[in-house]
Amino acid sequence: MAATLADEAIRDRIEAAAFRRLLDHLRLREDVQNIDLMGLAGFCRNCLADWLHEAATEAGVALSVEAAREHVLGEPYAAFKARQPQATREQIERMEASLAENARRRAVRAGTAGA
Repeated sequence: MAATLADEAIRDRIEAAAFRRLLDHLRLREDVQNIDLMGLAGFCRNCLADWLHEAATEAGVALSVEAAREHVLGEPYAAFKARQPQATREQIERMEASLAENARRRAVRAGTAGA
């Protein structure tokens, strides 16, 4: 029998499992820097932590940004950050272009592009 994602409870369970797998994968691949994730995909581990914090807030659950980061990283942010090399100018430029692309796509989605 094929499962459907139309059932909200099933969808939530499946999406939660996929999120946990994503976190596990990002913890495994800490060689991939946040700045590179931002440059290529327009989001990073810190974004995931921010989204987790925002979702908790919307659900009425007290979860600080720091606690969300520790959950996403699997360790305190300072320990993770200490192992990350300094970003290069090229990495920063790619990240800035990616953030601009995020904003452009959000505007298109919202119907406000060029308005």
